[in-house]
Amino acid sequence: MLLGLLALGAAACTPVESPAPEPSGPADTQAQLAELTVASAGSMRGYSREHFPHWRNAGKNCDVRDTVLQRDGTGIKLSGCNVVGGRWSSRYDKRTLADPSDVDIDHMVPLANAWRSGADEWDDDKRGDFANDLDRPQLLAVSASSNRSKGDQDPSQWKPSNRDDWCQYAEDWIAVKHYWRLSVTSDEKAALDDMLGSC
Repeated sequence: MLLGLLALGAAACTPVESPAPEPSGPADTQAQLAELTVASAGSMRGYSREHFPHWRNAGKNCDVRDTVLQRDGTGIKLSGCNVVGGRWSSRYDKRTLADPSDVDIDHMVPLANAWRSGADEWDDDKRGDFANDLDRPQLLAVSASSNRSKGDQDPSQWKPSNRDDWCQYAEDWIAVKHYWRLSVTSDEKAALDDMLGSC
């Protein structure tokens, strides 16, 4: 009887789509790049950052921004759980920052780029998960100037001025797009492949 119930329960289960694995080296990254869907960039129609609820609460008076500042900095000073001091090394431009107000939290794959790459078809809950993703290399403390220079551009349009970061940047971009099953343009894919050549 018990075995019959277990079998019935198993039959009633709906398979859950397993997440895409993250790359563990250059060969895996190249394989994941090859698996990305190549498509023209979608429309910005309907886009708003409000469709990507970000900086979720992460404790009393604190949010995901504080979490990333604390994770990526050294000599962190806190007021409660708010980050009020420390030092950050911005890998995009090799700048060292000592004031949290000079630090931006970059979305590796910008929200507007994600929208044009398939996130327009998600609901706001899933877009919020993407915008607050601490498990992939999607959130990074960098200089405000480099983040604002980057804007919503893909690697065919913008690369870190620090060429030593190109390999890691491409690997991180691919990891995020692959996990979230976002598309790339043909120019974007070519730029990523070129950047991987620096690894």
